Amino acid sequence: MVNYDSKEWLRFLINFPKADTVRKLTPYMIIMGLYSLGISYLIIGVWQLKDTSDLRNISLMHSLLGFVISMLLVFRTNTAYDRWWEGRRLWGALVNNSRNLALKINTLVPEEHVNERNFYRFMIPNFAYALKNHLRGNFLETEFTETGLFKLYDLRQHDHIPNQIAGAIFNQTVDLQRRGILLPEHLIFLNPELQSLMDVCGACERIRKTPIPYSYSAFLKKFIIIYCITLPLGYVFSLHYLVIPFVIFIFYVLASLEVIAEEIEDPFGTDSNDLPLDDISAGIQATVGQAFPEARQ
Repeated sequence: MVNYDSKEWLRFLINFPKADTVRKLTPYMIIMGLYSLGISYLIIGVWQLKDTSDLRNISLMHSLLGFVISMLLVFRTNTAYDRWWEGRRLWGALVNNSRNLALKINTLVPEEHVNERNFYRFMIPNFAYALKNHLRGNFLETEFTETGLFKLYDLRQHDHIPNQIAGAIFNQTVDLQRRGILLPEHLIFLNPELQSLMDVCGACERIRKTPIPYSYSAFLKKFIIIYCITLPLGYVFSLHYLVIPFVIFIFYVLASLEVIAEEIEDPFGTDSNDLPLDDISAGIQATVGQAFPEARQ
């Protein structure tokens, strides 16, 4: 009987989802296979080199450099994952702070101030949507939970919409204090959540605008290619034509790690391996709305 775990392993082996690196690397794997076939044919069929050929000693280079390339790939993958995980932690903090801000506003602002309460109910989720699209470079495609707020604050005239929304939320809070709806000590009570909005935004911008140095990524790609194209020269004497699938598999493993690292080093995009910012933003909208009783009526 096949258990659940076995079914999962079987599904991953026979299916190639959109995020799988096989889809992206297939053209390069074909090229690498044809190259290995050509080298194998020349050495075995045309030149007919013997096992005592000095060319066989190239395999010693792979033994020496195998540890080096593995360490480089480990460092590359870990660095990219750290960026992905930091982005997830920042958006997790945004979820918590948005909920806390909504709960505090619901408690502090009396229910008879309907417009003021609706402002926070709409604008807190709007910040999440605006930040998501700001990180993706979609300045003019920001989804807002209340389109009338565009006319009120004329947000589309600004490139940094999250900054404008955070400023509007802060200004509204100060205005409530000036009008006596909130007490001065309430501003201190609300300040951590208000300040966290732009703290999260700034940290996400730091990740997005500080990519892995190009020279390091380019060097690693060249290293992988040179390492793989020299594999047939050394191992064809012992594997013969079996060196073709051998080289393809080695190239797939090494190149896949680099491709995965490239995808997750910028976690705010729309790739399958990026953070689910659309779902997180929708979750913030739902939970913030639930914090206000009138939203559930």
